[in-house]
Amino acid sequence: MANKGPAYGMSRDVQSKIEKKYDDELEDRLVEWIVAQCGSDVGRPERGRLGFQVWLKNGIVLSRLVNSLYPSGSKPVKIPDAPPTMVFKQMEQIAQFLKAAEDYGVVKTDIFQTVDLFEAKDMAAVQRTLMALGSLAVTKNDGNYHGDPNWFMKKAQEHKREFTESQLKEGKNIIGLQMGTNKGASQAGMSYGRPRQIIS
Repeated sequence: MANKGPAYGMSRDVQSKIEKKYDDELEDRLVEWIVAQCGSDVGRPERGRLGFQVWLKNGIVLSRLVNSLYPSGSKPVKIPDAPPTMVFKQMEQIAQFLKAAEDYGVVKTDIFQTVDLFEAKDMAAVQRTLMALGSLAVTKNDGNYHGDPNWFMKKAQEHKREFTESQLKEGKNIIGLQMGTNKGASQAGMSYGRPRQIIS
């Protein structure tokens, strides 16, 4: 983990493609949201992918973020008084954030792996997870989201419709357009073009 050397060949190509997916503009928006959601005492990272990674690496900022999305009585992640310094404690803190984000409603495919953040393997995946979390918070609209609602896309919501028994019976009398129709079918006005001309 810590004593990993530089990547060469195909591994290096793959890593550089992953790093190109990182969005600097999205980083600015996410930092603004996290500061608005958690308060200014979380600080701000240095600009860039590595600064963002160092800011989130110990899991404390992420834990405070997910806790702020819940009502004051139920905080899913326990935050230690002093930030963890041991590697496994930091990774455990990130794992607690990931579990809380999944419980909040973020789908598994949008959740990054602990190593993606801790070793800066895929910071674009970290951004995707935070975007999904922000979108859910805006969609829920339960008063726990702070910040500009335009920073995130609202997710589609279910719109149930109720029909009475008489409305359902009326629907059985209508032939759907998928079945086709013969209304107005005739050969009037049909032309097949000019007959073939044979010129000698």
